[in-house]
Amino acid sequence: LHTGMHEVLGHASGKVSDNLTGDPADHLPGYYSTLEEARADLVALWNVFDPKLKQLKMVETDDVGKAMYDAYVRNVFLQLRRIPTGDQLEEDHMKNRQMVVNYIMKNSHAIEVVKKGRKTYFHITDYDKMHDMVGQLLSEVMRIKAVGDLEAGKHLVDTYGLKIDTTWRDEVIRRVKRLN
Repeated sequence: LHTGMHEVLGHASGKVSDNLTGDPADHLPGYYSTLEEARADLVALWNVFDPKLKQLKMVETDDVGKAMYDAYVRNVFLQLRRIPTGDQLEEDHMKNRQMVVNYIMKNSHAIEVVKKGRKTYFHITDYDKMHDMVGQLLSEVMRIKAVGDLEAGKHLVDTYGLKIDTTWRDEVIRRVKRLN
């Protein structure tokens, strides 16, 4: 469901400001693709709770949205296994996911980091607040892309999506390695 909404609704969403000349990609060099993937993910994450999906019988309960949020947050942690060295992400999908989850974690209490023994987990404590934060971030990403605001786009991606926590990465790699 997330992938379908990402591809069909997310990549088809948004409108360029009448004041912007040219393609938004030209105004957001080095950041456009990450922001585009973020917009597509955020559109899916935002709309999964839309009552219309229940009316269309695409989802039965809000548990579907909660499961989507859980999987999304978990994936941000698990994707660290693909970065065996360094502390910076290069791939746009990975940066976008990291940006979304780090933004929510740093600007709300909707997601908490839980340590159990030597293991780290991400736990969503408030799905409604996470939904609100998804909406806030979606609004800002839409604005950035619509007007070609390079400084704001750079700030979002560089602050929340570029660098990884190497301690978490090392833990993920150890945990995955033990699973063989």
